[in-house]
Amino acid sequence: MLELNQFHHSPFCLKVRMVLDAKALSYKIIEITPGIGQLAIFQKSGQKQVPVLVDGENILSDSSKIIRYLEQNYTEKSVIPKNSRDSALANIIENWADTTFARNTKKTLIKAAANDQDLRDSLLPENISKSMKSLINLLPVKEVINNVSEVTNDSKSSDLMTSLQELVEIIQIHEYLIGDSLSIADIAVAAQLSLLRFPQSSGPKLAGKGCPGFSDNPQLISLFKWRDELEKKIMGRKVNN
Repeated sequence: MLELNQFHHSPFCLKVRMVLDAKALSYKIIEITPGIGQLAIFQKSGQKQVPVLVDGENILSDSSKIIRYLEQNYTEKSVIPKNSRDSALANIIENWADTTFARNTKKTLIKAAANDQDLRDSLLPENISKSMKSLINLLPVKEVINNVSEVTNDSKSSDLMTSLQELVEIIQIHEYLIGDSLSIADIAVAAQLSLLRFPQSSGPKLAGKGCPGFSDNPQLISLFKWRDELEKKIMGRKVNN
């Protein structure tokens, strides 16, 4: 059975989970504890970042590389369009979602968590000790982040909102971002949207929470609904844990 080593709230891990479910593959999830758990991942894969997929003797890291491996070795229900033009567009959107879009959503979430202790606590791993959680909450998180101009740059928030509004325009006309079927473009964008408003799959502590100005923005309701409906379609089955 395939084995996915992950941090549950990582959008890149979610991206891989969505592809695994879209392809109806059975897999086992290994939740990694930051710190000690990452040492075990390093021993397996030679690096500490997740996701890491183990398929027998094959060990892969990086969400895009994992997905290309799955496409080559598990060909049912492909998430990469067969048409060369659509395939190229899907790759471009995936790359944008994984880089520019991902940086902006991550910075927005960091800022939101700095101002909301409840959100910050909910993002911490379940198996982290109470003493460690207390220590984290004693740190001057808000003050440190507010002094980092890159995180609080209003132009970045404006760029993010512009991108989200453009996505709204697309999904109001088309069910999918490219063509008439699910592709990696939809999955990559949906995964990053989860940081702005957490879906039901994030668990009861986080579901519905998100970044003020985005998660509660009336202009974006249809986009988050599209994201949630997409996840329901492809992740509705029970995952083997």
